[in-house]
Amino acid sequence: MMNTLIPFLVLILVVVFIHEYGHYYFAKKYGVGVTDFSIGFGKELFGWNDKSGTRWKICLLPLGGYVKFFGDRNVFSQSDQEKILKKYKEEDQKKLFILKPLYQRSLIVFGGPLANFLLAVFIFASIYMFIGKDFTPAVINEVQKDSPAHVAGLMKNDIILEIDGTKVKSILDVSKLITMSTSEFIDFKVSRYEQDILLKIKPNIVESVDNLGNKVNKRMIGIKLIPYNNEIKHVKLGPGKALYHSIKEVYFVSSSTLKYLGSMLVGKGDSSQLGGPIRIAKITGQVAEFGIIPFLNIMAYISISLGLINLFPIPLLDGGHLMFYGFEKILGRPLSQKTQEGFFRIGMFLLLSLMFFATFNDLKDLGLF
Repeated sequence: MMNTLIPFLVLILVVVFIHEYGHYYFAKKYGVGVTDFSIGFGKELFGWNDKSGTRWKICLLPLGGYVKFFGDRNVFSQSDQEKILKKYKEEDQKKLFILKPLYQRSLIVFGGPLANFLLAVFIFASIYMFIGKDFTPAVINEVQKDSPAHVAGLMKNDIILEIDGTKVKSILDVSKLITMSTSEFIDFKVSRYEQDILLKIKPNIVESVDNLGNKVNKRMIGIKLIPYNNEIKHVKLGPGKALYHSIKEVYFVSSSTLKYLGSMLVGKGDSSQLGGPIRIAKITGQVAEFGIIPFLNIMAYISISLGLINLFPIPLLDGGHLMFYGFEKILGRPLSQKTQEGFFRIGMFLLLSLMFFATFNDLKDLGLF
């Protein structure tokens, strides 16, 4: 239990702190007063006040956090400006979030997701510079008879160049790209006798277990791979190349996640793979047993997911507030309190439904359903 709980808490504390610090950084940059910087919700376990009066605290429930701005009943509400303004002197009004220009408010809100993406870039870049990145070409060593790959025409010794238009830079990319594919057919580009060949393969969906022993529905095409010339090509990158490949990885994970979620919305994706805190805790504990590098990798992926989800245009999330600011820019004024409350009710319903569904999948994964 502790082997799962401790790595999970470390991961959550780091990614949530980075997210909230993104909000905090831009708030302080633009002179907004910050009264609370909280990691977690509920009862405060411990905390301290800094010189500017901000209360930094750790609370009982660590699944999230918040930054509370000076004078705000609702941290990002713009609709009750006049009421709030009457309460504060001119000097204090300079610290109010609601009086800042639209672009500053937008950057303060966007700062949280941005910080999560930057954390992932930093982690990937550090690994690529100090540990190295794999660039081993993927060569097919075996094609199982009557498998989707065999039916489509893949052959032994084919070198996989691209999958669904994405270049295969490493043998490790193949499984990842097949798993993340959401189409009925997967496009393969292979090199055979120095000629490029394009093939479409319809994978089988097989109930299996991953390397950590978790039940998954895997997309299988029936091939086994070996390194090109049986040589592993692991390269330590310079800062420039490490940064380039890190940004590419963040972009790939983000775009693949959006594609996957889109496929679920239209009924094509496998919704059983959508998990919540229980599954994240389980996987984090399992990965941590393999060492610090796998743990940092999973931290980067969770950080990307947190940043991406928070950009969804759902009220209560950062993306919902940015949506409100978009309306404000178009209309020339904030939405009314009544309209905002209606949106927030919808957002609450959507988030609770998503949490319920993800938790149900987690419990099902544990064999409780």
